[in-house]
Amino acid sequence: MPVKRKFGTHKGWKRILEKQYAQMFIITDEFTGYLSLFHSIKVAESVTKRYNQKEVCILDDGYMWLHQYPLNKNHSITTMFNKDGDIVQWYIDICLEHGTEDKVPWMDDLFLDIVVLPTKEIYLLDEEELVNAYKDNYISKEQYDLAWKEASDILEQLKQDQFRLLALADQHKKQLEKKLK
Repeated sequence: MPVKRKFGTHKGWKRILEKQYAQMFIITDEFTGYLSLFHSIKVAESVTKRYNQKEVCILDDGYMWLHQYPLNKNHSITTMFNKDGDIVQWYIDICLEHGTEDKVPWMDDLFLDIVVLPTKEIYLLDEEELVNAYKDNYISKEQYDLAWKEASDILEQLKQDQFRLLALADQHKKQLEKKLK
């Protein structure tokens, strides 16, 4: 399976019946890059994910997804908020790169993902997808190694509570909520 480009707007996602969206580029001491906020006002069907014995609803009416695209990094973070504004999970995509097209932020997904729950449980996902993409020549050895190195670095930072972008999610969401349309 080839590398997929994913846009912050979730354009064409049929499950979403009504939405709002905002984005911005910011430069601060803590974060430089694009931010986007996707507010699912009305969905056709909710989405629930299972991690071991735990079920987590990640999309329903009123949920918000904050995307952080840190400049010059090989990851992006999606923080998923429920309708009450509580974080239900952080989803870290390992990516080849990110940028913009028609002023909309995107990232090229490199298959590996890390989920962090508010309970601090951490899950590494889709290792098999990465291995298969390499075996099937959809990605190079350099891209394969890049994905593993980025994931390993982030996992180590998470274990030592030094992956600071998670702590910025509420602040970034508040900045973008004022711009929703």
